[in-house]
Amino acid sequence: MGEVLQDVNHLWVEHGHQSIRFNFAASSTLARQMEQGGTPDVFISADEAWMNWATDRNLIVPATRISPIGNALVLVAAKPGTVALADLPRLLGGARIAVGDPAHVPAGRYAQEALTKLGLWDALQPHLALAENVRAALLLVERGEAPYGIVYATDAVAAHIAATFPADSHTRITYPFALGASRDTPEARALLEFITGPEARAIYQRAGFVILPTP
Repeated sequence: MGEVLQDVNHLWVEHGHQSIRFNFAASSTLARQMEQGGTPDVFISADEAWMNWATDRNLIVPATRISPIGNALVLVAAKPGTVALADLPRLLGGARIAVGDPAHVPAGRYAQEALTKLGLWDALQPHLALAENVRAALLLVERGEAPYGIVYATDAVAAHIAATFPADSHTRITYPFALGASRDTPEARALLEFITGPEARAIYQRAGFVILPTP
């Protein structure tokens, strides 16, 4: 999301607006920053759960909430080749598999759901290398510190995709956007409309995100 939002920002500036100031972090970190007094114009979460958390605490404007894009969950490997997900416990041996920490990172929670649905969680849990975000998990694979990792498809460009998790093995991966509760201004609404609108969606699609139908 970090890279693609920079591309959206370039287009926003080309339309005559001031550059967007970004704060990139795990969804949980951003939500808690808002609870502690952070005042973003727009909050973008990597899952619906943290947006629900923000909604329950009156940190966003619920009527502006929209989920325009989605993603897929994939297994990446340090080496080329495909694997059967069911073979992961055997293939790992004594090695570890890199994932976002399910307690804080949406990608990690999706990974836990998928591995549980596939009957692999109990076997793989002792071998998890927990990371603070998806990119940190991917970096462990890129460095050869873990032979496999579970990340979003859009983050897998620097590694080899070894398998794709079935869509029905985890909650649908969607990215909700909403105005911050203290920033409901015409300018903020214009920004939200732009970064969820057709021009921005074309950029998301080129980056590999799934474009979702919205009201």
